[in-house]
Amino acid sequence: MIDSGKHDQIVAKMRQDELLRQAGYREQALKLFPHVCGRCTREFEGKKLRELTVHHKDHNHDNNPPDGSNWELLCLYCHDHEHTRGVQQERAKDGPGERRAPSLAHSPFAALGDRLKTPK
Repeated sequence: MIDSGKHDQIVAKMRQDELLRQAGYREQALKLFPHVCGRCTREFEGKKLRELTVHHKDHNHDNNPPDGSNWELLCLYCHDHEHTRGVQQERAKDGPGERRAPSLAHSPFAALGDRLKTPK
């Protein structure tokens, strides 16, 4: 088992690596595209530029072609909406009388009731 200090170091390193990776493709996207949200068409400049984010069209953050073909610039609000859109569509499909499919592939407590009923 990893001690707490080592765990914290690993997590901090992973976070730092992720920030560096994001900064790389964000800077590249800001050079390639006009500073306009691809959805609401709001323009960004100066300090407001930090509100413009890079959205991966295929939702794969490791797919970063140098031509930017997998990216689009979205404002914080449109980016958030893009990532919650699928969740909203799934909720809309489920009517009040329909059961939703489990969201996790593994449910550790699925058979807990049966296990508690059986004598030891």
